[in-house]
Amino acid sequence: MDPAAAAARLFDAHPVGPRRSLWEEDAMQAIQKIRHRQADVDGLSVFYREAGRTGQPVVLLLHGFPSSSHTFREVMPTLADVAHVIAPDLPGFGMSSSPTVDEYDYTFENLSRTIDNLLDQLDVERFFVYLHDFGAPVGYHLATRAPDRIRGLIVQSGNAHSDGLGEQWDDAKAYWADPTDQRRAALPDWLTFEGTRDQYLAGLPGDVRAWQPPESWHLDWERMRRPGNIDAQFALFTDYANHVARFAELADYHRAHQPPALVLWGRHDPFFGVEEVLAYHRALDRMEAHIYDGGHFLLETHAADCADLIRTFVLDNA
Repeated sequence: MDPAAAAARLFDAHPVGPRRSLWEEDAMQAIQKIRHRQADVDGLSVFYREAGRTGQPVVLLLHGFPSSSHTFREVMPTLADVAHVIAPDLPGFGMSSSPTVDEYDYTFENLSRTIDNLLDQLDVERFFVYLHDFGAPVGYHLATRAPDRIRGLIVQSGNAHSDGLGEQWDDAKAYWADPTDQRRAALPDWLTFEGTRDQYLAGLPGDVRAWQPPESWHLDWERMRRPGNIDAQFALFTDYANHVARFAELADYHRAHQPPALVLWGRHDPFFGVEEVLAYHRALDRMEAHIYDGGHFLLETHAADCADLIRTFVLDNA
């Protein structure tokens, strides 16, 4: 029998026993181990990490640019004893298929359709959703399309208001409004190895920089170098304008449905300002926020702190 299945059977039979045998302890530890899966979703190979057991509340972890489910590797074991945790690599990222822009429509709505179809394969109905960076527009398409499926929002550097888009976004907004070659040339050159590294390091003081494992941006860049992937990433950047245009719709969603929310932020994030945290606070009645001495990739430096908060949030709102 699969160790995780055996552990789940044991837990069902003895959920609160005061003592466990060594075999039981080993079986429970198996539940917390991350399993690495591949699924065929509409002809794409979608890689995902899974931990925990079916029957527990589902937590869907959606990564941002330029990363993958690798960003959740340290929080998943902590969540797995209270939740069924699913962390997919979006198409074009990580170990999932990377079709060219001629083969796949790189919009956040289409990414959300792919993830929706993956959830259908896994028989997932309701879930908590973790929204980070590009994962936010994907998750919000899922949420607004079927609000009753969402148990709660876990937001980490994921924008849904204009408050978090400071002057660092001015060149992007100018390009979205007038997508000429001249406007594109004025954009920061972020689709490079150096730009990938800066997603992790930009804005961080020296002591926090030392906490960042360099293999993360090396892995990201290795996957971004696949043929046609730079064009795919730029297509998603371009489509982010449509996410910004949906902010009023997202405000209506927040107002009407009031999902419980946990907001986590790095105060040194150079891309999404901490002003966004206050915007969530104004929008949602059931919301708690924690701001750390970290950057855009908060889980790279504060995984244990965030995992404990997410675990408690799931328990309180399941």
